[in-house]
Amino acid sequence: MTRIGLVTCSRLPDLDPEDTPLLDALAARGVSADAVVWDDEAVRWEEYDLVVVRSAWDYAQRRDEFLAWAERVCGVARLVNPLAVIRWNTDKHYLRELEAAGVRIVPTQWLEPERHLSSRALHTRFPAHGEMVIKPAVSAGSLDTGRYTAIDPQSRGLAIAHARRLLGEDRTVMAQRYLTSVDTVGERAHVFVAGEYSHSVLKGAMLDGRDVAVDGLYKEERISAVEASPEEVEMAHEVIATARQLLDAQPDAPGADDHLPFLYARVDVVSDDDGRPVLMELELVEPSLFPSYADGALDRLADAIAARAERAAG
Repeated sequence: MTRIGLVTCSRLPDLDPEDTPLLDALAARGVSADAVVWDDEAVRWEEYDLVVVRSAWDYAQRRDEFLAWAERVCGVARLVNPLAVIRWNTDKHYLRELEAAGVRIVPTQWLEPERHLSSRALHTRFPAHGEMVIKPAVSAGSLDTGRYTAIDPQSRGLAIAHARRLLGEDRTVMAQRYLTSVDTVGERAHVFVAGEYSHSVLKGAMLDGRDVAVDGLYKEERISAVEASPEEVEMAHEVIATARQLLDAQPDAPGADDHLPFLYARVDVVSDDDGRPVLMELELVEPSLFPSYADGALDRLADAIAARAERAAG
């Protein structure tokens, strides 16, 4: 029987609730699947035909360890999405590359620790009006992410202190405009499975401007099903295609077998001031795929995983 490891973290040893139905769905397809914790030294990764990263949501605090783990797994099993994708997509500098390739993203200032920026220098790089978001380039689940008011001196001072703390930890800081559509319309997450559009969900605003602390792996999200506009689905296709082109051009580009469509992808978009969709995040490593929010989504995901496992085993 084909064996699959569904990768999670020690805080969620039995997978996230959205992913646990995959175990039975894969069993119904004649595939044996286990929930496995990525940093559990007792796991024998070579026993799996396919290793699928799912709820490994503590990677952001230990990215170097996570990448080393992924490299080890690649030596003994088929890992999806593959190592080159994991290395590229776990650092949000990928957004800068996508923007340079023509993708519209949320307006962002990149603040690098090696610049040793003073408080004054940070002040001049922050938006002058409206609200802004400060977050690290390596993060997950909105950890270490804060929302601030640009024209309020106290709030701006807190934003500067937040950025200085992250820079002092040798972490790149992203200073972004907070687009008001996040509050009025929401963030849309478009899910793709094996290169095909599957479904979309609407995510409510998460940042309240009061606290960047999170007690757990992530901030709780308010999710609902939503019907995607053709414009946004087309944009999401273009984002994924551009990501593939950028990855294929890298020195450590995936091997021939890994030029298959991404097993899964989630394209998160918001609306700019003109109502156009802009990219918030492209999630290719461990995104929630929300299969319970759309009819047939679980089957589509299970079919894709089973087919990829059969290919790996063959």
